[in-house]
Amino acid sequence: MQHNAKSIRPFIGAKDFDLSRAFYRDWGFEEFVISPDMSVFKLGDFGFYLQKYYAKEWVDNTMLFLEVDDAHRYYEELKALDLPSKYPGARVSPVRVDTWGDECFVHDPSGILWHIGHFKG
Repeated sequence: MQHNAKSIRPFIGAKDFDLSRAFYRDWGFEEFVISPDMSVFKLGDFGFYLQKYYAKEWVDNTMLFLEVDDAHRYYEELKALDLPSKYPGARVSPVRVDTWGDECFVHDPSGILWHIGHFKG
């Protein structure tokens, strides 16, 4: 089987769609509106779909991993954005060093957990 995949984009939900849209724009993602109930958010070639849909059990169990070149620098840049002061429920947690690499964490206003890290080696 030959794969000619160009991207993979998860779908995530939002408790407050407009608040989450603003959160991701302030984080640095570029928004492309698809419909009144869905947008795609991109960082370069990478992206995800944000939808105006919320199921607590689903959102509370959604995790995404964003691989970056330096988790420590990225964390400092995240802290400077001060997203938690602007968005209720948002959190940014410090870098954790592990055997495989380093990562920090972001919770969006709906509770989606982002792991942001780099691998050792």
